[in-house]
Amino acid sequence: MALQIFERIEKKFMLTGEQFEKLQPVLEEHMSPDKFTDYTICNIYFDTDNFQLIRNSIEKPKYKEKLRLRSYGVPTEDQEVFLELKKKYAGIVYKRRISMKMSEARKYLYEGKTPVIKEDFVTKQIFREIDYAKNFYGLKPKAFIAYDRAALHGNEDPDLRVTFDKAIRARGKDLELTEGDQGERIIPEAHVLMEVKIPGAMPVWMAEAFAELNINMVSFSKYGSYYKQQFAVETGREAKIIALKQQKAKELERKRSETTGEFAIPGRAMA
Repeated sequence: MALQIFERIEKKFMLTGEQFEKLQPVLEEHMSPDKFTDYTICNIYFDTDNFQLIRNSIEKPKYKEKLRLRSYGVPTEDQEVFLELKKKYAGIVYKRRISMKMSEARKYLYEGKTPVIKEDFVTKQIFREIDYAKNFYGLKPKAFIAYDRAALHGNEDPDLRVTFDKAIRARGKDLELTEGDQGERIIPEAHVLMEVKIPGAMPVWMAEAFAELNINMVSFSKYGSYYKQQFAVETGREAKIIALKQQKAKELERKRSETTGEFAIPGRAMA
């Protein structure tokens, strides 16, 4: 298992197609594409039966966390995937992740079989954190989120990174990374989600470019947006079901009245 640890500030911006095109020349002067770029990221998000983690996250608390299984592209059983515990406290993102084969991740997350951890103490500690969160909340696969990403890094400061996510899509069934990267779009087709990942303050040249193009920071969660869309759909369905039941009840009452000859007259008791 490989270990990766991240601690950084992440700022998000939703770009229109026009803003995206105008920003490119500015970024090209100061940044370069990552060695691996233009790839598809696939995620399975884990949550409680009543979506406790994402509902808490939407409330914008000072501290929040989420557990997800990530792959780069659609994996086979023997390919590497990443199990990530992502925490955010006071605006700073802390991410702990370990890697394992897709088949091992499935046995652990879906079947409850603890994998063998043969790495160093830190790796074992990270797994203990992941395992604690999984068991404490009783986490289960709840949503699939995928997107096509391009990534840049700073020429002078390699820790400065900018990513562009397009075609953000999601599904609530077939919750396996091996089931493909298809899903329903959760943002308009022409829009691009840009994330600036920095260890400290944003460079002056970048802040000036954003101001000139009227690019403003947004609060956006891919999983949260999908959850809210699905919740709205479910709420609409529930409203339709209630209305249909009420309509049927009225129809039954009308038929009963016609059969018995009993009609309700305002101000008078029925015979």
